[in-house]
Amino acid sequence: MQLEERCPVPGEPTLRIVTGDDLPSPDALLEQVARGDLDAFDQFYDLVSPAVFGTARRVVRDPARAEEVAQEVFLDVWRQATRFDRRRGGARTWVLTMAHRRAVDVVRSSEAARARERKLSQQELDVVAGPEEHVVEQDERRAVRRCLQALTALQLESVTLAYYQGYTYPQVAALLKQPLPTIKTRMRDGLIRLRDCMGGRS
Repeated sequence: MQLEERCPVPGEPTLRIVTGDDLPSPDALLEQVARGDLDAFDQFYDLVSPAVFGTARRVVRDPARAEEVAQEVFLDVWRQATRFDRRRGGARTWVLTMAHRRAVDVVRSSEAARARERKLSQQELDVVAGPEEHVVEQDERRAVRRCLQALTALQLESVTLAYYQGYTYPQVAALLKQPLPTIKTRMRDGLIRLRDCMGGRS
């Protein structure tokens, strides 16, 4: 409950107890807002704004964006108060549902915007690269595959494990059950052969 201070008057107490029953309910306030009552709107705002902000914050995470969502929700409340029908649910639930929906829309819109930016960035990269670069890349990949076929089985396995799958030389030696010096020698010979093959391709 709240204590309301009053000016002392002879014969009367200086404080009056105000119980929760004396405060207007959210439903009653929203019905007054629907009739254009600004004072009722202020009271309604004070009553439910913490819950509205909390709902938005849980969805959008960012406090500043949550404040924007809350402001937009109360603007909608002022505009759409005439749609409220207490027979279909309480005013608090009605407003919090609006807050949740708007916050979800904000998140979805942000995600869609990021997806569009990624798509545009990729398109810009494709334009910069151009079809000629793609042809060159494909040609280089074919050349690498052709040169790999010229390696011995041990060289091919060693190079593939080390340079395409990220294994270290000791790990390659353990996987292939070969001495580490042997793997290092085969790796060196294989890389030299690949270098010569790639350098001499037409």
